[in-house]
Amino acid sequence: MEEEWEPPVPAGYNDANRAFIQAFMARGTLTFPEGQKLVAAILSATEDETVDPQSITQDTFASFVRTAREAVEPLDYDIRSSRDQLRNGERIWAFINAHSDPATQMATTRSPEEVAYIKRLMDLLFDEFNTVRMEVMAVDEGQALKASRPSKRRESQHVNGEDEEGQPSTAASDRGLKHSEVLSLLSSLVAEGWLEKSRAGFYSLSPRALIEMWSWLVATYNDDSASARDWQRIKFCELCKEIVTYGQRCSERDCTIRLHDICEDRYWRTRRGEKKCPKCETEWAGNHFVGERAITSRQAYQRGRGGRANGNGNGSARRSDLEGAVAAQQEVADDDDEDMAEA
Repeated sequence: MEEEWEPPVPAGYNDANRAFIQAFMARGTLTFPEGQKLVAAILSATEDETVDPQSITQDTFASFVRTAREAVEPLDYDIRSSRDQLRNGERIWAFINAHSDPATQMATTRSPEEVAYIKRLMDLLFDEFNTVRMEVMAVDEGQALKASRPSKRRESQHVNGEDEEGQPSTAASDRGLKHSEVLSLLSSLVAEGWLEKSRAGFYSLSPRALIEMWSWLVATYNDDSASARDWQRIKFCELCKEIVTYGQRCSERDCTIRLHDICEDRYWRTRRGEKKCPKCETEWAGNHFVGERAITSRQAYQRGRGGRANGNGNGSARRSDLEGAVAAQQEVADDDDEDMAEA
């Protein structure tokens, strides 16, 4: 009888390393302060003496992470890190499935209707509300609810039970979710660390989701045949080369240069303070945004917020009209293109 295969373990792998992996898997993500507490608790238990979390250095934490990576790699898992775009660039480590797409992973814990909704939500974030004119990559609650059921256009594309490539599709049988089910699912995705909800009420992908979905997002929404000069839906910071869903953009509409807010100061220092786009040499104004600020920084939004504070229903409507704002910006872009063609 053949012996059962067991994955190889790194040299020196012990119960402390095993406990670290188990705790990391349960949490999904770790910051360094969280890692200090976790490693201190593990060492306190294994060494039978109290270990102060503040005594856990970056090198000690990195050693646990490195050993964990080596141990889980044969099982198609990995540990990767990224900086949080919103919280002062705090580094976050995520325990991820390295070889399956998000739909496959979520299919084990979500119903087919929920998985289909999540796909529609991704399309809203990185397709519909991510245009050359307005790179929002976030949705408000109203738009999230509107996606509760497949669009008529999508249903007609899958009327024969096949997708655009002729493969069997679940869209034909997707009856969608009730609004209460959408709100419950969104709340769950926030609690699990897949989505973040801002104070302004916009949902966007969390650092954990961006780390785990990096390859899938690029493969799904970017054109691999496009040139380096072409606009793409998934964009990267000019300094750190990580995905930008919240940051700044060049004021030249067709320019592809983006910067995280957390990378801006360091980037301009490398250029000796010269604030010109490195690609098109346009002056960098610092007030053209990627993320929800592409909406919330607009005067119409600010007026709407004031109206809402004063009990004005029209103000509330303006605030929530994400779809209208993106469509209006696209109309401006189309008019500009027509003017250029005529000239």
